[in-house]
Amino acid sequence: MFAENIICFIIYLICACIMFAIGFSQIRSKKPVGFYSGEKPLTEEKLTDVHGWNFRHGVMWIIYGFIIIFSFIVGFFVGDSVWCIVPFCGGLIIPIIIMIFYHHKLIKKYMQ
Repeated sequence: MFAENIICFIIYLICACIMFAIGFSQIRSKKPVGFYSGEKPLTEEKLTDVHGWNFRHGVMWIIYGFIIIFSFIVGFFVGDSVWCIVPFCGGLIIPIIIMIFYHHKLIKKYMQ
C-alpha cells in the first residue's frame, strides 16, 4: 500500500512538473505562445499585448500543476475506494475543459 502511494505520487509530481515547466517557459517567452491544442499560436501582429497573453497562459499551466498535486492529496485521503476516481477527474480532466474556455476568453481579450 505504501509503495503504491509513493509511485502514484511520483507520477503525479512528474506530471505537475511538466505543467510547471510549460507555464514558466510560456511566461518567459518573447514570442506569442500557443495553447498546445493543435492550433498555431497567434502572431504578434494579431495580439494587443504579447507579454499579457504569454503571462496569463503560463499562469494557467502553473495553476494546473498545483491542481494536479492537490488532486493527489485529496485522492490519498479518500483511499482505495471507488471514490478515488472523483479527485482524479476533478483534478486532471475538468481543469483542462476550464482551460480551453479560458483560452478562448483570452483570444477575445487579446486579439486585435
